Amino acid sequence: MSTWTDMGAAGDIEQEDVVGVEIGGRAYAIYRSLDDVYYATDGLCTHQQVRLCEGLVMGHIIECPKHNGRFDYTTGEGRGVPIRENLRTYPAKVVDGRVLVDLG
Repeated sequence: MSTWTDMGAAGDIEQEDVVGVEIGGRAYAIYRSLDDVYYATDGLCTHQQVRLCEGLVMGHIIECPKHNGRFDYTTGEGRGVPIRENLRTYPAKVVDGRVLVDLG
């Protein structure tokens, strides 16, 4: 069952950037790629629970600001040390200028 949740205005996210959103006490990260596709993941690094929205986006990679662990935000796949667990991803879409994420 889909549970599409409004995560904010699509225009508030720059290309090749990430913003953090908190819903129901959980952190999420919303990304906008260079080709204007939006993605969503859990907002905390799986290594030491650091907020990914404070990290660096390079292409489709988000780099954690604490120990430089990297994830492909399109798939959640961890990319090397110290990452041992992949990041959960969520379907995302833009409707009427708003980013909606399926948290269901």
